[in-house]
Amino acid sequence: MTPVAWLVVAIAIVVVILAVGYITMTNLNRRRRLQDRFGPEYDRTVRERDSRKEAEEELLAREERHTRLDIRPLDQETRDSYARKWSEVQERFVDAPGFAVTEADTLVTSVMGDRGYPTEGFEQRLSDLSVTHASTLDHYRRAHDISGRAARQDATTEELRQAMVHYRALFQELLDEVHAGHDGHRAVRTDTSEADR
Repeated sequence: MTPVAWLVVAIAIVVVILAVGYITMTNLNRRRRLQDRFGPEYDRTVRERDSRKEAEEELLAREERHTRLDIRPLDQETRDSYARKWSEVQERFVDAPGFAVTEADTLVTSVMGDRGYPTEGFEQRLSDLSVTHASTLDHYRRAHDISGRAARQDATTEELRQAMVHYRALFQELLDEVHAGHDGHRAVRTDTSEADR
């Protein structure tokens, strides 16, 4: 081979190595970003899918869907109203724990709807919430599971109490979410101390 041919081959090899390196770094950066954003939901999705690539494509699709949703903060009056309703539900737990858990589930779904999250189907709610509320999804899953068993009268009082704690984790996060104010500055977290009772 002539020196020019060797040079062309060497340049082609370098280009291929750089392209492979670029693709690898892009994939690693995307993976890190998804892991940071979705937390434990990333690992759960990878375990539930046939491949990491399929799981990451699903998470990217969730992000895309989320950008099309009209998610909005609640005004102070609505947050206060929900905090009062939560306190009432917690008070009813003493006399009717199963009913209180059902009410807690309904209240969480109602807050989601008022925030702009679609509320059709539990799995879709999980998917939509996972983009910005991944840290509380396991709470929501556990509460929903216990609520289903409570409907069949197959949950202990302690499990029902745990369901209330799990529902409250997501409820408070939905109510307290830091959001951008009208002037574009980040607002202070909402005080829902009533919801902590």
